[in-house]
Amino acid sequence: MVNSSKSSKWALILGGSSGLGLATAKKLARHQFNLILIHRDRKYDLEEVKHSFQEITLSEISLHSFNMDATKTEKRQEIIKEVERILGGQTIDVMVHSIAKGNLKSMLSDENALGKEDFQLTLNAMAISLYDWTRALVDSKLFASDARIVSFTSEGSYKAWPGYAAVSAAKATLESITRSIALEFAPIGIKANCIQAGTTDTKSLRMIPNSEVLIKRARERNPNQRLTRAEDVADVVYLLTLEESKWITGTVIKVDGGESLR
Repeated sequence: MVNSSKSSKWALILGGSSGLGLATAKKLARHQFNLILIHRDRKYDLEEVKHSFQEITLSEISLHSFNMDATKTEKRQEIIKEVERILGGQTIDVMVHSIAKGNLKSMLSDENALGKEDFQLTLNAMAISLYDWTRALVDSKLFASDARIVSFTSEGSYKAWPGYAAVSAAKATLESITRSIALEFAPIGIKANCIQAGTTDTKSLRMIPNSEVLIKRARERNPNQRLTRAEDVADVVYLLTLEESKWITGTVIKVDGGESLR
């Protein structure tokens, strides 16, 4: 899906078809970012995804989407070659990591307990893939000289919840990798930050065991007495793309309306 655009700003979003990724795509499009959205959706979800993307292009930006598994090395290489062609000499100003792919198994289970392979899959998809994509885009010289990288973490990086162990480990790893990217890629102008979103009612949240309890507790804890909205998080992603935010890097920014205060 492509529209003609006069803008030279580009954002690449990993996991851009739902939740925080989609909200971010909509926000950036309203501010004239052209979009490259990489997502992984089943056939029966594609009509809804297509409708969302059509809404985004009303902002008269260029949108290119890939329904492929961004965590697979061969798929990443294939996409990057196509991205080079799409950009035609331009570069990526913003990369957003919003991949939610992991195992939500209990450690204490008689039949289907969390195993080493579950940890490996979850860590690779939700954490290590951030570095894989960063490294690949650096190698291809596709980042702008003042590029911003944003990834999404949660309180789960340091709090435990039954069935959340693999994702919790991935979120902690994601934060660590983000800090290292901020440090080691600073000489080429990259800034990298994590956003710790408050409890947000997304498809990913609903997959967590006993998610309704998490939602209830979040409302009770939040001094603003509501859940975080995906749009709240997208607003801060946009703030991190601005010239005025160029000195913010290597940190975790809480966007939760005060939920984590208690």
